[in-house]
Amino acid sequence: MERLIEKIDYGWWIVSHEQKLWLPKGELPHGNAENFGLTGQMAAQIGLWEDEPVWLVRQGKRQDMGSVRQVIDQDAGLFQLAGRGVQLAEFFRAHKFCGYCGHEMHPSKTEWAMLCNHCRQRYYPQISPCIIVAIRHQDKILLAQHNRHRNGLYTVLAGFVEVGETLEQAVAREVMEESGIRVKNLRYVTSQPWPFPQSLMTAFMAEYDSGELQIDNKELLDAGWYRFDDLPLLPPPGTVARRLIEDTVALCRAEYGS
Repeated sequence: MERLIEKIDYGWWIVSHEQKLWLPKGELPHGNAENFGLTGQMAAQIGLWEDEPVWLVRQGKRQDMGSVRQVIDQDAGLFQLAGRGVQLAEFFRAHKFCGYCGHEMHPSKTEWAMLCNHCRQRYYPQISPCIIVAIRHQDKILLAQHNRHRNGLYTVLAGFVEVGETLEQAVAREVMEESGIRVKNLRYVTSQPWPFPQSLMTAFMAEYDSGELQIDNKELLDAGWYRFDDLPLLPPPGTVARRLIEDTVALCRAEYGS
């Protein structure tokens, strides 16, 4: 699926290595390959954005390598493609050798996969399903500050789905583990690919059922019930967490007024 880049090739360039993204001048490269010194490199087209090709180049640069988080304020579709490129680059880097027989592998020419010619194993990119849930209690929403958020940001609860678990069971377990409460009237809202590192966020809304708020200090710095018109620092627009919060606020405002 890869081919040599020609100087006339044009589009968006996802240049990625070790889960980092090349961001010259803090932006995703856009334009002719020749302008970015990419002529002669190997690349694969991973999608289209506004009718222009999006290319993945699996290599690092000495400078201007940053996190895909730095482009989170781009349009959601472009951010999603950037995340896809970073995840694919990491998949190929992490699967150079077969996990069964140890022999060297090579990329498939027809699909996103790595192949072993020795034992015929075929590896595909793996994603980790996660749940994220906004919980409402009357005119308030449960928001938490996670240990990884040191900037005062508060968000909704989230966690990985465990083996043999349904999404609904994962919501109930994660909410109980992190906050000590039970929820009811669970409703699916949307999903969002989330490349940190290879997640698929499945978003829900729920209502408080029972229990006293008791946070898991290993996961959370703080948590509390916040009235819909008096909220702390929130996740940025474009994230599924922000959408859940805004949808919950809209429900509260419709029921309790502004």
